[in-house]
Amino acid sequence: MTSYLKILRRISKPHWFEIMELIKCSGGLSVGELAETMGMSYMGVKKHCLAMQKLGYLDTWRSPKAVGRPEKLYRITEKAAPLFPGIGSEVCLAILAAATQLETNGAEKLLFSFFRTRTEQLASVVTGESVQERAEKLAALRATEGHYSRCLYSEEDGLRILEFHNPLQPLFEKYPTLERMEAQMFERLLGARVERTVTRTGGLSRYRFDLSPR
Repeated sequence: MTSYLKILRRISKPHWFEIMELIKCSGGLSVGELAETMGMSYMGVKKHCLAMQKLGYLDTWRSPKAVGRPEKLYRITEKAAPLFPGIGSEVCLAILAAATQLETNGAEKLLFSFFRTRTEQLASVVTGESVQERAEKLAALRATEGHYSRCLYSEEDGLRILEFHNPLQPLFEKYPTLERMEAQMFERLLGARVERTVTRTGGLSRYRFDLSPR
């Protein structure tokens, strides 16, 4: 049985995957926050979290607060990583390695072609009068592709797209130039300057694209 199926079998209990998705799309959540979002009792959610922690899919850390004791938050561990969408990274990496053997920088050229084609495919869908309209459409599309993408705006942080999973991550680790290729794709689709940053805490990764007018 594959690791994906083993994990799915272990967590196929009411509310477990919902809890994991909520934690995945955050920097960590407390039992109280989970209970409020899910409309469940505090003790009911705590029981589920403790069970998943015992199996190794969640761990905890304490987040400092301005006033009072630090808050205990749950986060996902690397053990749960196979649950979230991937693209068959071993096959893709093997193809790129073969391209490099055929031609110097062959892998990078192939990846550049991929992002160029993907930009052309999305251009007819990511439309709108404003950067925000286009960003909302792009985030919605990438959410369907497993990026757990959200478009957000606030006066303090401005317009940004947050993503909580990257199906291409194994390729990004092997070929760091992909980070710039992805940012350039965003810039061409949105007509805005894009600053891409990544933060990692435990088993959680957050990909942030800050958007500003050109």
